[in-house]
Amino acid sequence: MSRPHPVQVIAVTGGKGGVGKSNVSVNLGIALSQMGRRVVLLDADLGLANIDVLLGITAARNLSDVLSGECDLRDVLVNGPGGIKIVPASSGTQRMTQLSPMEHAGLINAFSELGDQVDVLIVDTAAGISESVVSFLRASQELLLVVCDEPTSITDAYALIKLMNRDYGVNRFRILANQVRNEQEGKHLFGKLTRVTERFLDVALQYVGMVPYDEAVRKAVQRQRAVLDAYPRAKASLAIKALADQVDSWPLPSSPRGHLEFFVERLVGTSA
Repeated sequence: MSRPHPVQVIAVTGGKGGVGKSNVSVNLGIALSQMGRRVVLLDADLGLANIDVLLGITAARNLSDVLSGECDLRDVLVNGPGGIKIVPASSGTQRMTQLSPMEHAGLINAFSELGDQVDVLIVDTAAGISESVVSFLRASQELLLVVCDEPTSITDAYALIKLMNRDYGVNRFRILANQVRNEQEGKHLFGKLTRVTERFLDVALQYVGMVPYDEAVRKAVQRQRAVLDAYPRAKASLAIKALADQVDSWPLPSSPRGHLEFFVERLVGTSA
């Protein structure tokens, strides 16, 4: 048996809804795919799936069909823009935290089958800090927190950092400033967040850059296209490419954490 192929598992989260998590997830995935990485994007908003809507994709099957045993995970993978593969979620009520032990086992097997065909798994979480979101965050190797310059975004990001740090011992978070005017505003926003965390928590926040407010993003959303796909030279697209360059240099997990089975074992273990 060959050693498990290391897979980078990145959760894109933010606490608050409306900060642009799904847009960041999709476009980061495309940028990494353009760099030659094999990318799978998991729509982890199990209650209100939105990646398929964002990209104008009709998914015949989704994760709930895998859990019910109707098909394999490979059968639900949908081709997305730029060569990424998408695991669509259902817009139903089935939540990871309500899975039976049999479904847990099935999910572990489903994801480990994909292990050798993926380099990066991007997990686009739901908004908030529900049990389902926390499960995905605990199972991921990297937490990329998307914040924008409004008080509720900062307080919700802080609440998420505090919860993950105090209850689960997570102490490293990557911070992306989204929808800001320029680099200076992005760093200022990061400064606001670090001032609060430094006073009350023992965590390391790393600023990974900013994505500027860009009309092209809104136009792309209206066209149900990814901005990187529709407007590759737009300011937001160039910023996402710069982010992808950084992500590509983040350390890969070493075995046994280095394969998707680990991700799913952690995922289902946290909700058991």
